[in-house]
Amino acid sequence: MHRRHHAVTLQQAADASPMLAQLVALTRESSERLKAVESLVPPALRPALQAGPIEGTTWCIMVKSNAAAAKLRQLLPAMQAHLRSKGWQVNVIRLKIQT
Repeated sequence: MHRRHHAVTLQQAADASPMLAQLVALTRESSERLKAVESLVPPALRPALQAGPIEGTTWCIMVKSNAAAAKLRQLLPAMQAHLRSKGWQVNVIRLKIQT
């Protein structure tokens, strides 16, 4: 028996699955949040950051090193305030070091 496999785009797969659609939406929102706070982050630090998961009012930023995380921790209150001013409910920003 031969089966044909048809390639589908991520958008087509998301449209067919509510759970996947939610995941795509959260991923997009996380990237938008990172872009929104980018101007608050020193340019040399920006490449060390990656948008992470959103869980309710908690957002996670993936950080490439402990040193970058230490510098970023000082900026968290300003980042939270900025995101709230843009309409996002962000009560906590977690930092996760990528290993």
